[in-house]
Amino acid sequence: MRGFLASSIGVTCAAALALPLALPTASHAAPPPTREAVPGSTLSLPLETSPGSTSTRAAGAPQEQGLTRRDVHPFSLVGVVWDDPDAQLHGQVQVRTRTTNSTRWSTWQELETHNDDAPDLGTPERAAGTLHGSTAPLWVGDSDGVEVRVKADEPAGERATPSADLPKGLRLELVDPGDEPPQGSRAEGTSAGVIPALDKKQTEDELLRTRGADTAAAGSRPFIGPRPRIITRKGWGANEKLRERKLGYTKTVKAAFIHHSATGNNYRCSQAPSLIRSIYRYHVKSSGWRDIGYNFLVDKCGNIYEGRAGGVAKPVMGAHTLGFNTNSTGIAVLGSYGSSNPPAAAVKAIARLTAWKLGLYGANPRGSTYLKSGGGNLYRKGKNVRLKVISGHRDGFATECPGRRLYNKLGSARSSSAHLQGR
Repeated sequence: MRGFLASSIGVTCAAALALPLALPTASHAAPPPTREAVPGSTLSLPLETSPGSTSTRAAGAPQEQGLTRRDVHPFSLVGVVWDDPDAQLHGQVQVRTRTTNSTRWSTWQELETHNDDAPDLGTPERAAGTLHGSTAPLWVGDSDGVEVRVKADEPAGERATPSADLPKGLRLELVDPGDEPPQGSRAEGTSAGVIPALDKKQTEDELLRTRGADTAAAGSRPFIGPRPRIITRKGWGANEKLRERKLGYTKTVKAAFIHHSATGNNYRCSQAPSLIRSIYRYHVKSSGWRDIGYNFLVDKCGNIYEGRAGGVAKPVMGAHTLGFNTNSTGIAVLGSYGSSNPPAAAVKAIARLTAWKLGLYGANPRGSTYLKSGGGNLYRKGKNVRLKVISGHRDGFATECPGRRLYNKLGSARSSSAHLQGR
């Protein structure tokens, strides 16, 4: 990598288990551990400052940091984090990786530098003191080599030098998702890891049983879509020891915010559980959140997964839309949909999930609602904001998420969701 220092670096590990930086190469070295012996893990590598980007850098010139090409412990997902959760990374982050047990390196790939999937300001999760700023993570598949470069944006003018400075404490996070859950509790296994689908009448009957007094008083059947099949945390193999034990709830669910995970589209649906475990570990161990940020996730085949712990039917407080996590739910489609069309199966899954989840709380997918802002870059804290019941992330925060192509499909999802509710 041009202009980057090739010296060795110190290594800190975000997981409890310290992992070696370089793989053993001697013929007499102990064989690598089997997959059964390797739990999910995170290797954290501090970035190096490139020559000329500090004391010898011209005034106002953009700063550069990175790591030269190197062997590392196997990983499948990569991201960059920094110390201050409120600091913005104004610049470009690129990585390239080497496929495990090969000499093939990828081309340079961009990491989205957003810092807007996060707990709300003033909440206990935000005030815990564990949070870091972070890029979106990128799924790269089984890899054992990495190179990264980070370059600050060019200053906009002579006096705009702050943009030439990168956030402090930049480090590369390499995530190994660990083993698949045991056969029998996997997504494709028995019902132990799955909440089964119900038809519309069964779903209505269940809602009448659980909320009978209020719902029956309305004098008619509730507007709710059939409950879709949902793969549970056990089904995708969540390590419940990672997350904070305490669960957080909000009062109700008035809106659903749709996201894309920005992790790239280079995954198979059979890999979705591994991808979700990687995002979970990245959110908790690298970003410092109490749990995965999204309430639900959807893969390109339309499978729906439980996200943050607390109960799929309950109003669980997420960390998905900075400023609007209260009284909302966050749904992330796995992939990047700025220039790629989302699969029809994923859009249908959004409709099915929102028809059921919003129906539990009497929300009309075609309608609008008011949410009070917790503070962000579009709306000041305390402002009552009128939003569509099914909104894109960008409606509550200035961001590219959920990608232009997915955002353009939300009108169709709203209509389908309302139809499934019987509206």
